[in-house]
Order: sequence, then C-alpha cells, then structure tokens
Amino acid sequence: MRIKKRKQLNDNNGYHSKSIDDVISILSTTSHGLTKDESINRLNKYGPNELPEKKKVHPIIMFLKQFKSVLIYILLIAAGISYVFDHVIDTFVIIGVILVNASMGFVQEFKAEKSIQALKQLVQPYAKVIRSGELLKISAKELVKGDLIVLEEGDRVPADARLIECKNLRTIDSSLTGESFPVSKEIKTLPLKTVLHDKINMVWMGTFVASGYAKALITDTGSSTIIGQIASSIEEIGDVDEHFQIKVDSLAKHMALIAIIGASITLLVGYLRQIEIIELLLFSIASLVSGIPEGLPAVLVVVLSIGAARMARKKAIIRKLASTETLGIVTTIITDKTGTLTKNTMNIESVILPGFGEVSVTGNGWEPTGEFSHEGEAFSPLENKQFAKLLHISGICNNAKLISEEGSHKIIGDPTEGALVVLVEKAGLRKDVIEQADKRIDDLPFNSNEKFRASLVQLSDGKKQIYAVGAPEVIIGKAGSALFNDKTIILTKKKKEELNKMVDKLTSRAMRVLCIAYRDTDASEIKSQLVDNLTIVGFVGMIDPLRPEVPDAVMRARKAGVRVMMSTGDHKSTALAIAKQAGIITDNDPCEAMTETELNELDEQGFSKAVSSINVFARVTPEIKLKIAEALQKKGEVIAMTGDGVNDAPALKKADIGVAMGIMGTDVAKEASEMVLADDNFSTIVNAIEEGRIVFDNTRKTSYYLITTNFAEDLTIVTTMLLGMPLPLLPTQILWLNLVTDGVNDIALATEPGHGEVLEEKPKTTKENIISRNIIPHLLIMSSVMAILVLLFFNNYFNYDLDKARTIAFSVMTFSQLWRVMSLRSLKKSIFKIGFFTNKYINASLIASVSLYFTAVYNPFLQSIFRFVPLGLLEIALVISLTSLVLWLSELSQYIMNHKLNIKLHH
Repeated sequence: MRIKKRKQLNDNNGYHSKSIDDVISILSTTSHGLTKDESINRLNKYGPNELPEKKKVHPIIMFLKQFKSVLIYILLIAAGISYVFDHVIDTFVIIGVILVNASMGFVQEFKAEKSIQALKQLVQPYAKVIRSGELLKISAKELVKGDLIVLEEGDRVPADARLIECKNLRTIDSSLTGESFPVSKEIKTLPLKTVLHDKINMVWMGTFVASGYAKALITDTGSSTIIGQIASSIEEIGDVDEHFQIKVDSLAKHMALIAIIGASITLLVGYLRQIEIIELLLFSIASLVSGIPEGLPAVLVVVLSIGAARMARKKAIIRKLASTETLGIVTTIITDKTGTLTKNTMNIESVILPGFGEVSVTGNGWEPTGEFSHEGEAFSPLENKQFAKLLHISGICNNAKLISEEGSHKIIGDPTEGALVVLVEKAGLRKDVIEQADKRIDDLPFNSNEKFRASLVQLSDGKKQIYAVGAPEVIIGKAGSALFNDKTIILTKKKKEELNKMVDKLTSRAMRVLCIAYRDTDASEIKSQLVDNLTIVGFVGMIDPLRPEVPDAVMRARKAGVRVMMSTGDHKSTALAIAKQAGIITDNDPCEAMTETELNELDEQGFSKAVSSINVFARVTPEIKLKIAEALQKKGEVIAMTGDGVNDAPALKKADIGVAMGIMGTDVAKEASEMVLADDNFSTIVNAIEEGRIVFDNTRKTSYYLITTNFAEDLTIVTTMLLGMPLPLLPTQILWLNLVTDGVNDIALATEPGHGEVLEEKPKTTKENIISRNIIPHLLIMSSVMAILVLLFFNNYFNYDLDKARTIAFSVMTFSQLWRVMSLRSLKKSIFKIGFFTNKYINASLIASVSLYFTAVYNPFLQSIFRFVPLGLLEIALVISLTSLVLWLSELSQYIMNHKLNIKLHH
C-alpha cells in the first residue's frame, strides 16, 4: 500500500527562517512566557502535548482477520466434507489446525500494534517552563504552543521549539537524524530551505541536551512535532503484503486442485467400472481428504518456527513468523551507519606528538583498556613527558564521566570528551585522581563559534595554566609555539604547515581530530580572549570504529547476490570512508555518495537511476529513507532496512523486512520492524538471510514430499481401476498411510539444516512459487515410479489373496514414501555427501513411521480394523530393497537437473 498523502517532516511555519521577534509575534507570546490563563485556554483548544492514540482494532476482529487465507477456506471445505461423511476425527484435526494457525497469527499482530505506544517512551514526563515570568516544573503533557521552556544539560526536549537564547548548547539528535556527534546550537536565523539536520536554531521532541543552557519557544506539540509526524507516517503506511502468504495461497490452490482432480477421476472411473456406489463414494472422499493438505498449515508453522528458533540462537529475533521466509528472498540491505556498521562509540585510535611521530591506540568502545604502540613497538605513554602532558590536559579539560555498570562501561556527557577520558584511563591514569591533585578553577565549555573548550587549572606546584582542546585549525591559529619532542619551539609559517600535514594525515582516514594545547597564565578567571599564544602538545584522532565483523558480512552478502547500501544522517566524507572500509564500495563500484539535497534536485527518473547505481546516501532524513525503499520496491527489489532511531521507523515498516537494533535501537524502531538484532551485529542479518533461504528450501521439500506421495496414491488407484483390477487400498488404509508417512516425516523434513550452499546462490525472485516448473517432471517421474512399484507387487498377489495384496501394496507405498523422505533432504547435494544419519529428527521420524507400520500390520486388533495380513520376513526385505529404487532414481534425476543448471549458469 502507498501512503495516502505524505507530509514533509518539517516545522510547519518555517520558524528556523524567522527572527526571534517574528517567532514571538507569530506564536502570540512574550519573552516572559505565556500567562497561566492563556496556557489553559490553549491547552483546552489544541489538546495535550502527547501523541494521539491510534484507534485500536478489537481483539475479536483481529482474530477473525487471521482466517483470511485461501488455504484456510480450502481446509474449512475439507472439514465440512469430512463431517458430512462421518470422518469425525479428520474434522476435528482440521479445525484444530486452523485454530492453532489463527492463534499464532493473532499473537504476532497483537504485539505489532504497540508501535505508536513505544513513541511515548521518548517523551519526558516533566518540563521546565516560564509562565508570567515565573519558572515552573509541570507535566510535559501540559505544554502548549508558545510556551517558553528552559533546557539544561541532561534534559529531554519535551516539544519542538525555536531557540531564543542559548549558551554552549549541544544536543544529541542521533535518534531522530542519525547524526553521530552532538549538534551545536545557535539562535541565528537560517535560510528557509535548510534541511532538518542543519536547523541548528531548533530543538526537537525526543532528543536530549548534552551540554549547555537554553531558552526556547515551543512551536509544535504532540502530533505536529517531527516525532508526531513520524508516528502519523507509520500509521499511514500499510503493511507490506507478505510474500510467503501469497506463495502459500498459490500452493494451497495447486494441492487442492490436484486432490480434487484425483478424487474426481477416481469417482468417474469407478462409476464407469460399476463399483458399488457407497464404497466408491467413501473411497473418493478418503482420497480427497487425504489429498487436501490439512497438515500443511501446521507443517509451515513448524518450518517457520524452526527457522525463527535457529535465528534467535544467532541473535536475530523474528517478530512475524512469515518474515522468516521473506528473509530468504531479500535482494537489498539498506543499512544505517551509526551503531549498525559502527560501534556507536568514539575511539581515539591515533595520537600524533610533533617531533616524535604517531602513536597507535587499541581498545574496544568505552572499555578503558588498550595498548599503545609507536613504530610497531610497545609504547609507555606516561614515560614520555609530552604524551603525559597531553593526557593531563585531556583529563582535566573535560566534563564527561566514565562509569561502570553491570560489568561494562558507559559515558555520561559528550561522546567526544568521553573518548578523551577513556584515553586517559587506558594510559593508567584516573580522571578523578588528576582533578584532586590539580584543581580546575574555571571552565569555558565548547562553543560552536569558537570551536574549542578551555579550562583554567591550578597545578599542584602553584602554577596556573590554561588548557585548551579544540579544532586543529583554530588552535593552530591561536598558537605561538609547540612542543617538538618535548622541546618548545616557536611556530613559523613552515612549522604550522608541518602541523597541518599531521592533521591531514588523520583526517584522510575519516578521523575527527582535536588539537591539545596549553599556556601559562596568572588570571583568576577564564575568558575566550585569554585562549591565545598557546603551546601545542599534540593531536588526537578519533573515529566511530567499524565493527570488525562487518567486512566479512558484506562480502558474504555480495556473494549471495544481495546488494548492501548505506543510508545515514552523517556527513558524506564519513559515510564514504566507512563504506570503503566495510566493502560496500569496492574498486568496481562508483566511489560516490549523494546527500538529500542532491537527491531532491533530481526528477523521478533521475532519482530512480541514482538509487539503482549508488550505494551510499548521506545526510538523509526519514522522508528520503522511505522514498529510497519505495523506489527500489517499484523495481521489484525485496528490501531489508536496518535502523535504530525514531527516524528509521517509517522506512522499517515500509520495507519488506524491517531490522531494528536490539541494544541501541529505540522502542519505536523495534516495534516497527519484523526482526530485532539482539547483538546489533550486522553479520547477524546475513546469518538470518541464510536461515531464511533454508526455510524456503525446507518449505519446498515438504511440499514436494506431500505432492509426490498424494499424487502417487491417486495415480495408483486410477490406474488399477482403468486396468480392471480391484482397489489396491481401502479408504481406512489410505488414511492410516497418511498418518504413517505424512504425519511425522513432513515435519521432520522441516528440521533439515543448511548444507553450505544457500549463500552461493542468487536470491529467489518474488514471483518464484514454492512449486517451480522445472521440478514438475521430476515429481511426475517419482510419483510414477512409486505407483508402478505398488502395481507390480499388487498384480502379483491379488489373484491369490486380495487382503494380502492390499497389505503388500500398503507396504510398498509406505516404504517408497520413506525412501522419498531421504531423497528430499537436499535439493542440491547427494544424500551420500550429507550423510544418511546426520539429521536426528529425520532418523526419529523414520523410526516412528516404521513402528506405526509394523504395529498396524502385525497387531491383531489393528489387523482386523484395517484388514491387513502379516507378511513374511523375506517379503518385507524384498519390499524394502526394491522400493529403495525411489532413492536411486531421485539421486540420478537430481544429478541430471543440477548438471544442466550448472551448464546454463556457466553459459
């Protein structure tokens, strides 16, 4: 389904492009806030600041919707027929299967309806607001358009708002925009066409303040906010049709048609042969009921459940069972960068000390452990005075904190400053210990205009120094000297060029670079003017590192014919660098990326061409992510979209498979998805695709098995009638046969693991049915072989003892079908390669089937019911050995088909 009418995710009146006075005028408010009476009037008029409840579907209606399936309709007809002809047990079995199937679907859909509710967990319950000049703390639900709010470090932003005053304000917008770094905010007026990421004079509901202070006027509340618009777009996006259900409906029609044709031919031929009408009707109905796949829903649920369980063991949690199979036909993965391909941490990987060289630093995330090396040799950072000074500055000129929780570490505060704290502790120092010895007297937080932060420090030896950390171009511009191998030298133009080359060395590797510097002072407080004439100590290069398993996962995906694309809110240069490291861009691909601004300049044809050829998209909003997914789906691509933020939710729901991050992901993303990665590991997606392909193969195997055995039974019966022979099987024997063979072995086939070949194939197309045309000749041959074997044995006995002939026919059909189970364990590899006894569930099902067979044939009570005659040991051995022809011919047929396929692929 298409979205009815898609809204632009934007502040509706372009508040970012208006002056503060104009905003105050438009919102009919004042710089002292609304009056209490006016706020009450607006609350009554426009409603609370909360997301509207989606109209809930009544659970009964939701349950009844589960019966909307061709297969269910066919089974209900079969149940009715069974009941009319007193096959009461079959009636209850079929009804039970239908109810179980509907119940499982109901549970899945009921869980999915939590999507909009999850959005509310992002909204802060309380807010600080100024009304009539008085600072109040109220419920966030009571905020209205025009309210003046106060924001401080650690606050969750309660509504969309235009900044009118701010000091060193930085917000974490990653859950909304995908931006991995804190965003510095300003109050200046911006151009009207500024994209969401760059509206630095606005703050958005659901984001939070990393540092600084601000006052802001609320411009939108509730459903009018950016998050509210996303909620609406999620609601308006219809569920994508499940490919698996379409294929199951088609399979059900085919199998029902085969059963009806078989029963009709049986009835017609029997009538022409003047078989007693009651016996013929009972026989035809038994043939019809056994041919209609009443066990198919249960088998398919088992196939999907086994696949889902295997995926869960590999950290991929499936929320909708049908999605298990859909994963197998995925052709394109569109992945976010931050937290998906990368670790969502800031790791300092390199430190450059002028005059000494580059020091490499290892480590994982926020864990304060790692090794230092210089020119390939181990390096002790505290033994180098210049490095020790860099660490001292990094630890004190810093507001972040590293804390330990439940065996792991996390950062409170700015991630960039957090990376400096981790570097300090990796070297064996403690931030709190440093601060006890050398006191920070005054502090100048990071400012986006100045592009540095600074601290005034009272050293333990009585000296005062200003420590500065900031953008290299700014600090170098403010520096008069630098430490070169621990010796202070005056910075000439040539030396500054040398320092800039050091910076370029790090930025070329997509690192974010900070310059560390200091100066002596006798000041009692710090001002930005005093941050001058600095002495540079060194540079640190940090990066949100690529997950180590990602390159291999991308390579496996490419080998499997699955395209991997990146869609991120980050900058183009960063996105390209990560894409190259991950293997998303290779030497054979165009080394380019496009931003949302560039995409918006394209017409529909140009947009379609871009998403077909380019694999990296940067600085994109939720609108474009959704548009990219839709454009690819129009081309027939089956999309798996990964994401973790609120911004990803619409595209996650629109994608064929929405994949949310379980650790870093928001609840909104999880509830809008079909699959959740418990380990946030990109390689888990590829593992899940492999399992999805195995699920499809196992669905195909069980279907082939059911069709082969049912058709063989119908062919045997019709042929004996045409030849003027007695019926080879009685109605009760047919029903028991289906219990002996189909009842356990089809489910056992669903447990077959992969045999290492599924990721070497291209993805199946969405139009490829479970029963493929090229397999039909093979199925006809195998059914014919089984029927011929039954006829040969039956013909040899029926003139002497009809009951024994039917027992022999039953035995031949039973063991033929059991050999057929073995032959279908792999559609590509020989049973001799995968091993006869490597699947314990198949082994158990065969033992169960053989036990049921011998029980019926040799138990006196069952003998009388089914009119069986005990067979001799030699006769049983002969039946088992000759019916193995089913396995040998299947192996030969499979070899020929695969050989032809290989020739076709090579040409």
